Amino acid sequence: MKKIYTLLVGGLVALSSCDKDFDEINTNPNSPDAFISYAVFNSANKSLMDGTRGAFSSGRVALQWVQYSAQRNYTEEDRYQYRPTSGDNLWSTYYLTAQDYKTIIDLNTSEKTKGEASNYGENENQIAAARIMLAYIFSNLADTFGDVPYYSYGSNDPDFQALESEKTFVPVYASQQKIYADILKELKEAVGMMVGDDTDKVFTKGDALFGSVGKMKRFANSLRLRVANRVKNVPSLSTIAQAHITEAIASGVMESEDDTVGLTYENNEVAPSPMYVAFFVDSRNDLAAASSFVELLKGERGSYGVDPRLQKYVAPRKARISQVKAQSYDESDDLADYIGMPYGVGNSYTASQRGFGVSSFSYNVLKPNYTEVLMEYAEVCFLLSENNGWDDSWYKKGVQASMDRWGVDAAKSSAFVASLAPANEENVITQKYIALYMQPYEAWSEYRRTGFPNVLNKVGQTYNLATPIKQKDKPDITSYVFESLVQGVTDLPARLLYSARYSQLNKEGYTKALQNMGMNEDSMTHKLIWAK
Repeated sequence: MKKIYTLLVGGLVALSSCDKDFDEINTNPNSPDAFISYAVFNSANKSLMDGTRGAFSSGRVALQWVQYSAQRNYTEEDRYQYRPTSGDNLWSTYYLTAQDYKTIIDLNTSEKTKGEASNYGENENQIAAARIMLAYIFSNLADTFGDVPYYSYGSNDPDFQALESEKTFVPVYASQQKIYADILKELKEAVGMMVGDDTDKVFTKGDALFGSVGKMKRFANSLRLRVANRVKNVPSLSTIAQAHITEAIASGVMESEDDTVGLTYENNEVAPSPMYVAFFVDSRNDLAAASSFVELLKGERGSYGVDPRLQKYVAPRKARISQVKAQSYDESDDLADYIGMPYGVGNSYTASQRGFGVSSFSYNVLKPNYTEVLMEYAEVCFLLSENNGWDDSWYKKGVQASMDRWGVDAAKSSAFVASLAPANEENVITQKYIALYMQPYEAWSEYRRTGFPNVLNKVGQTYNLATPIKQKDKPDITSYVFESLVQGVTDLPARLLYSARYSQLNKEGYTKALQNMGMNEDSMTHKLIWAK
C-alpha cells in the first residue's frame, strides 16, 4: 500500500478529470484493474511537465537565470535569491513521477500483473518507455543538483537505491559519474529491447508523447546524444561518451520536426499548460520577457541581426494581458514595440519599468494548448553540428527547424538563415540558446557547459533602464547595476541547493553527498563534473 499511496500522491490524483483517456484513474486502488499502464504513463508525463515548467519551479528559477524572463515585481530571484520551496518542489516532482514510471516497470515485470499489462502494449515496449523517461528524469536531476539518489532498471550497483522503499527510505546519493554512465547504458538497452515495427504503437491507446515505437527510439537515441555530449569532456567518462555519441547517431536520432517530443495540453481551462495556469487561472502577472533576450532578438546584442522569432516569442509592449489571452493583438514589425523588462534591476525600480509597458510572453507561449517540449529536432541539429566539427549545414538546419516550429514566415526565416555568420562554438550555442526558448533547464545546462551565450546581463555590469526615472531637482536615473543577492554567486548559479526537506529526512546521505562532491556545505557555486 505504501507504493500505491506514493503513486497516487505523485501523479494520478492530479489528473482524475483531465482527459477522457484518464477515466480509469478514478478506480478503487485496491482493485486488480486499478493500474492501467497507459493511464499511469500519461499521468506521470503531465505531472512531470506541470511540476517542472510552471511559474515557480521554472519561472522563478532557471527561466529567469537564463534570462528568457524577468520579474516585474519582486526581483530577488532574478538576482539569484530563489525560494527554497522552488527547489524542493522540483526535487519532489522528479522523484514522485519517477516512482510512477517505475510502477509501469513493475506492472510489466511482475508475474501477477504483466499478463494484464500486455493488454495495453507489448511488455518490452512499456518497460522501454519507462526506462527512457527515468533516464530523462535522472539526467535532469543530476544536471540540476549533482549527486542524487538514483534508480536503475538494468544495474545492481549497490549505490543505486532510489525508488526502493521496501529496502530503504534513506538511499545513498550516487555519484554523477555513475549516474551519467548508467543513463547512457539504460538508453542504449531500452532501444535494444523494443519489439515490433517502428510504426507500431507503444501503448494501445492514450500515448500523448511517442505514439509509435520508431519515434520513441529516435527520442531515446537523441537523449542519449544529449547526455553523452554533456559529459564527453569529463576525463572519467570521455571514452564511453564518445562511443555513445557514435552509436546513438548510427542507431537513429530525430530526423524532422515530426520527431520532436513534447506534451501538448488541452485547449481549455480544465487542463491547460503550466504557464497559462500561472497567468490566467492563478491570475499571476509576475513575469515579462527579459531585456537581454529581447535585445538579442532585436539585433542589439550579438551579431545575428533582427531575429524573426521575436514576434513569435514576445508580445508587443502595448498588448494587454487580456489580449494575449484572447490571442487578439497584432504582431508588429516596429522593433520599438518590443521592450524587455530590465533584468537584475532592484525592487525599487520595478514599478517605474513595468509601468512603461514591457513585453509579455507571446500568445504562442501563453495559450492553453501550448506544447511543453522534452526535446526537439532543432536541438539535435545543433548537437550534430557540434559533433561534426561545428558543421555549418547542421547549424543552419537547426536554426531553420526552430523557425519552422514557431511558424515564422518562410521568406523571413530563409533570409535570416542565409545571413548567419559561419558556424563556430559561440554561434552554434547561441542559436541553440534561442531555439531552447521556454526550455530553461537545458539552456542553463548548456551555459554552464560552454559559457555561451555571451550576451546575458552579468553581475556588476551597468545596463539601461527601459524608461528613465524622474527625480526632483536631480538628473534622471537612466541605468542600474546588476547586483547579486547571494554571496559568491557572480554568474549563473552552478547548481541548485539540495531539497531542504529531504535533506533533513536523509541527513546521512545528504552529508556524504556533500563530502563526495567536495563541499563543506551546500553551495550554489560548486560546479558539476561537466561544467566549464
